[in-house]
Formats: sequence, structure tokens, C-alpha cells
Amino acid sequence: VAVAAGASTPQVLLFVGSGTSSGAVTATKTILGNLKLTYATATSSQLNGMSESAMKAYKLFLMPGGNAITISQNLKSATITNLHNAIVNDGLNYLGICAGGFFAGNSGIYNYLDLTPTGVWFNYYADEFKGIYKEAVEVKDSTGTQLDQYWENGPQFTGWGKIVGKYPDGTPAIVEGNSGKGWVILSGVHPEAPASWRTGMTFTTSVAVDNAYAETLVTAA
Repeated sequence: VAVAAGASTPQVLLFVGSGTSSGAVTATKTILGNLKLTYATATSSQLNGMSESAMKAYKLFLMPGGNAITISQNLKSATITNLHNAIVNDGLNYLGICAGGFFAGNSGIYNYLDLTPTGVWFNYYADEFKGIYKEAVEVKDSTGTQLDQYWENGPQFTGWGKIVGKYPDGTPAIVEGNSGKGWVILSGVHPEAPASWRTGMTFTTSVAVDNAYAETLVTAA
């Protein structure tokens, strides 16, 4: 496990292994840096080598965007069980963004974390089925505040948790809740997205405001 410079006991374990998007990892590191949070990174092989007790030493496990299927296929089933148990039994918190949101649920085919006790599996936000794969979507929080957020092949979270933000069609874009002893926040959008991801799209919300919201999510987790 790689530890950020000057960090003795990092607060966050950031997964950077197979299936994660390098762009999402970089954007997430920027948010963590802005918050001055200490973090360690773990590749697939490094996470596969970690025990449950090693995982639970951290306060937060952060799973960034990418491809949840690839993430799963490169982790041993024992590793996924260890991570599940560190969250549910030991109180490790989990923040899953996009693919990290899918990975938190149940697949039925692939080995996911299954943090949703009822075996809830998450589907794509409806625009995926209209042939739209990335766009600016207006996410409304519980206070009615709306932020245009970057969405790319992300899930909606019907069936689990308290809704923190909704897509335009009313389905959950961001949810939170307890999974056993762990606190879990899942986001189907990318509030950490840098300006470069927005090419060719129109946003009414600035990168700074969206990134500040990403910082809010990390802090809440």
C-alpha cells in the first residue's frame, strides 16, 4: 500500500487498482489534497494482500469511478469478503462514486460488496437506455438546491439508503446510510470531475462548486 508523503496513519484508503479510471483517481486525489486528508492508495494486488484488520485501520475506503465488473474480476473473493466485513462489522466507512456505487450493491453475476442487506442491485440512470452515456445532469438535494453534475454511465440507487440527491426523473443519484457499523455514501455522478471532462457539454454549475460538493461528500463520509 502506497502512503502519501508525510502521512503516518492515513485516514483514507483510495483504491487505484484494475477497473478504476486513471482520470477519476487523479480527480479524487485532488479533492483529498484540497481537504488535506491523508490517504494511502491500494492496487488490486495490494488490496488482495490486505487482511480485514489492515483494512479497518482506515476511517474511509474510497472507490472511485471506472468499471465495477473489472474491479470485481481483479479482486479475490476473500478480499471482497474482508472489505465487506471491515465495513459492516468493524465500522470502516465507504464512499463509492459511479462504478464504486455499482460495486457496493449486489450483482447476481459478479462478486460485489453486497452492502445492501436486501440484495438490492443498482441499475443505470435512465438516460443510459436512451443512448446517452455522458452528460450534465441536474441533481437536486433535499433542500431543493440544484447542481449540474457530470454523469457518465452512472447508476441510480432505487431501493437503498436515504436519498441525498435526485436525478431529473426523481430516481436517487446520491444516497447514504448505514451498512452494519459502516457509514456508506454512494454517488452516481462525478462531483469531483475537472473542467477537462466537460468538453462539449453545457453546465450551469461551475467546476469549483461541483468540486466543493465532492469535498462535502468526502467530509460526510
